[in-house]
Amino acid sequence: MSHVINLSEKRIVVTGGAGFLGANVIDKLKQRGCKQVFTVRSKDYNLVEHERVKRLYQDLRPDIVIHLAAIVGGIGANQSNPGSFFYQNLIMGALLMEEARLFGLEKFVALGTICAYPKFTPVPFKEDALWDGYPEETNAPYGIAKKMMLIQSQAYREQYGFNSIYLLPVNLYGPKDNFDPRTSHVIPAIIKKCVDAVRQKEDQIIVWGTGRATREFLYVEDCAEGIVLATERFNKSEPVNLGAGFEISIRELAEMIAKISGFKGEIIWDKSKPDGQPRRSLDIQRALKEFGFKATTPFEEGLKKTITWYLANNRA
Repeated sequence: MSHVINLSEKRIVVTGGAGFLGANVIDKLKQRGCKQVFTVRSKDYNLVEHERVKRLYQDLRPDIVIHLAAIVGGIGANQSNPGSFFYQNLIMGALLMEEARLFGLEKFVALGTICAYPKFTPVPFKEDALWDGYPEETNAPYGIAKKMMLIQSQAYREQYGFNSIYLLPVNLYGPKDNFDPRTSHVIPAIIKKCVDAVRQKEDQIIVWGTGRATREFLYVEDCAEGIVLATERFNKSEPVNLGAGFEISIRELAEMIAKISGFKGEIIWDKSKPDGQPRRSLDIQRALKEFGFKATTPFEEGLKKTITWYLANNRA
């Protein structure tokens, strides 16, 4: 392990800090004694506008930037907005890193996406496979835009000696996730369907796809810990997966959520809707080796916490 940064003494900017992952990252930083943590919201600094990004560095004078902000959604949202998802994610990353370099930032932490991997990547996904093919079509524009930060990170380290790192978290879930059916990912979407069906005494729910696709899920608090560990301890530009190291089919997932939430009806699979990438599971050895990260939350326990939170916070 290379030089460990004492984060408690640093000025840290977290873009997307008010979001699902960002709030957890800020909690982890505060637990480590960080007093100077700044949350960047889009209403204060529109990260797609060059002058606003410059002003962010002038106003907040950070030592470290953790770039979590993203324009993101599930398969449906990606299919409806491929152009704006591509442009906004690309420009945010490019401007933030370029202005960080000019400002003399100590460290830039870029969050990529698992959507950057090729559609038919052999499971488990190893970081070296990132360039072995084109991503799954429904989210390729988003995935490729985020992958550009990896190129930028590596090029800037080579030319300018700029310290930036690039992390690839798998699908996240947990309390305070986005449960809006238009933009939510699979776990919150199925939780909402099951809970609503129980409340409304319905005897069936409809889930997209065939149920055969597989996914890996990382509890949001575990992901936040991985990001903070990497910020402290990892100083290379090679990409690093953040995952939990297991694979579950969407069918098994839906059955598990139904059981925990008390939905006893039928799950109907809408096969006219896409499955997305056929399989998704990560090789998690590099994160363990480079900065000692290993997920600790058992999947069923994480799901229970998420469902409990949703029941307590959505009375409708």
